[in-house]
Amino acid sequence: MRTIFLLGILALPVSPLFADAEAYRREVELKPLLKTQVDSAGKPIVYPTGCAEVTAVHVILPPGAQTGWHKHPVPCFAYILEGELDVQLASGETKTLKAGEAYAESVDVMHNGVNKGDAPVKLIMFAAGTCGQPYAVKPPAPAEAK
Repeated sequence: MRTIFLLGILALPVSPLFADAEAYRREVELKPLLKTQVDSAGKPIVYPTGCAEVTAVHVILPPGAQTGWHKHPVPCFAYILEGELDVQLASGETKTLKAGEAYAESVDVMHNGVNKGDAPVKLIMFAAGTCGQPYAVKPPAPAEAK
């Protein structure tokens, strides 16, 4: 099932680097988007075990909006359709993602997406999770002062 998920993502226009070019008719244009064995933090991508569940979401961040700090406990992959997104990592590092780029999100790393532009950021995100498990988790709420 996990292999089918990745092939589904890669069935978008891809190159022979991603698929056997002979499997497609000549009129099919193939364009590479992403091929990686590690996430954006450099950690190996590991698929969860159990009941496989793939989720795809269309995300729109208005100008000035933020996703809020969160992390993904499962592998997630994004494709930026429009705009430019700054991804702030808990380490203080910021990565800028632009329209037309594919991205393997970091797993179990707190991050915050920020749209600093004047137009909405639009992206598609795919999560390779397990049944009943969330693909995004907020940080724990701070303990109340006593």
